[in-house]
Parts: sequence; structure tokens; C-alpha cells
Amino acid sequence: DPNAPKRGLSAYMFFANDNREKVREENPGISFGQVGKMLGERWKALSDTERRPYEEKAATDKKRYEDEKASYNVSCLELCMLLMMLTVLV
Repeated sequence: DPNAPKRGLSAYMFFANDNREKVREENPGISFGQVGKMLGERWKALSDTERRPYEEKAATDKKRYEDEKASYNVSCLELCMLLMMLTVLV
């Protein structure tokens, strides 16, 4: 469903989005796969303290998704009930 809320990003994805361009600048000409591999290595090398901001962003985004999904599910339920009522009337 194109109107469904987008899932929350993981802590790693926030990290990757923040660092992808830097990896490309430091390593011109590397492939997409190599960028991903380097990002993964850098993520694994982070300390818990360095990961914390990304984990906090992920937790905030997860909450956003859960809130949007709850609202979306209510909207879908209301629409289904309306359609059922219209079907009964026809």
C-alpha cells in the first residue's frame, strides 16, 4: 500500500546515511558494494558511546512509525466499516 507509513530506520541505516558520502569522497571510484562493506566495517568499529546517537535516532523513528501505523490502521478500519455499510445499503 503506497499510503502505508514507512518503517523506521535502524541505527545502522542512520549511520550509513550520515557517512556514505564521506566514504565515497575518501575512496573515489569504489563500487556501491565496496561502499557498503566499508560502512559496515566502520559501524562495527564504533564504540557504544559513538553508536548511541544513532540508536537514539532509531528509537525516535521507531516511535514515529508505530504512531503513524496506529493512525493508519484506524483509518483503514474506518474505511472498511464504511464500505461494509455502503454494501449493505446497496
